[in-house]
Amino acid sequence: MLQEGFCTNTLAKLSKAQALLDLYRCPEDTACFAVAGEGTASNGAVPQGLELDSARFENGRCVLQLDPDQLVENLRRERYVKAVKCESPFRRLGKAAYYALRPVIPFAVRTYLKRLALRGWKENVFPSWPLDRTVDEFLKKLLLMGMRARGVSEIPFIWFWPKSYSACVVMTHDVETSVGLDFCPDLMDLNDRHGIKSSFEIVPQDRYSVPAELLQKIRERGFEINVHDWNHDGQLFSERNLFLARAKEINEVAERWGAQGFRSGALYRNLEWYDAFTFEYDMSVPNVGHLDPQPGGCCTVMPYFVGNILEIPLTAAQDYMLFHLLDDYSIELWKRQLATILEHNGMASFIVHPDYILEPKARAVYTELLGYLASLGSQQNVWIVPPGKVNRWWRNRSQMKLVNNNGQWEIEGPGKEDACMAYAIADGNRVRYEVNRPECVEA
Repeated sequence: MLQEGFCTNTLAKLSKAQALLDLYRCPEDTACFAVAGEGTASNGAVPQGLELDSARFENGRCVLQLDPDQLVENLRRERYVKAVKCESPFRRLGKAAYYALRPVIPFAVRTYLKRLALRGWKENVFPSWPLDRTVDEFLKKLLLMGMRARGVSEIPFIWFWPKSYSACVVMTHDVETSVGLDFCPDLMDLNDRHGIKSSFEIVPQDRYSVPAELLQKIRERGFEINVHDWNHDGQLFSERNLFLARAKEINEVAERWGAQGFRSGALYRNLEWYDAFTFEYDMSVPNVGHLDPQPGGCCTVMPYFVGNILEIPLTAAQDYMLFHLLDDYSIELWKRQLATILEHNGMASFIVHPDYILEPKARAVYTELLGYLASLGSQQNVWIVPPGKVNRWWRNRSQMKLVNNNGQWEIEGPGKEDACMAYAIADGNRVRYEVNRPECVEA
């Protein structure tokens, strides 16, 4: 329970709550927090609640028992998952053998093996399936506490998306085989019929030959190209020296292709090594990874920075997982995830593989999804763009700030003509947003 009043104990340190400021781009005095005692947040344990019930108000500040930035970083970087850091030699050997034999293993057998490896996944209680917003809810509660500490009922901030869009949708395509590569032109035609541009993640080594003409055609049609792993053998993050050698090659391919983004094969990842990449953005972290080979999840439906790299997390179920692991040939799960994301003004990001929508049954489901997304764009003012545009917007927004000019809030920074000012309003124990005030900048 929140406690009001003064405390005689000396505060250990003030907290800038940078994660809060980064998400909301609100005035810096919003982050009126202090951390008492050690103020730690466990790296290894699954969070048991958000540990805000013991907070108190003191001298115009909200005093916390934890470091909010550390907690958010632990979740976003998946430090709570011990298995990410200590994969057993036996498991590494098994993974290497699987990827070595993968080209000759029938698809049905591969699917059976994956189902076998994932048995019991429904027993995982954290992150929440099918979508987890722990980070977003924590920061929203932190914002409410900041308002209470300052004695205000509303705080201005720079709206999450440009031109007052309510939410964001990103479509991406990981190309795994030569058959999938050959289908890319047809997939662009299908997407264009619904007015949805996307990105294609291409494997640079061993999987297939990449014609320069295809890359040029993708660009000319307004789609984007990103690098997909190195050779998709599951070993990219298996050992530090191997990773560094491959990262150098990957960076060179990215420069040659003019690619600004990256996604690893099968979403294997180690965010602590990302400083070796020269990409502007990454798309390898799932929101909740219960059906992926590597467990974890970043617990947010918003982009965030890992050093200089913008992470655009995967927030919707992959087509392969939906069709072949869950045996669900419908868009109902996607609609459930979308409803939650849009309700909270977040980002819905999809992977749909050209390789897995070749059969008419799967392609019909994807076509239905495209139609549904297009309707959301027109009816709910959703911003539907390829990931490169999200990267450019989020980078510009990260450099914007609110300035009080003679009692009027104004947005300053690159791209401000596309930005919109909003208000976070305390509504009991909740926070609601208001965007359509006269202060909103219309581009």
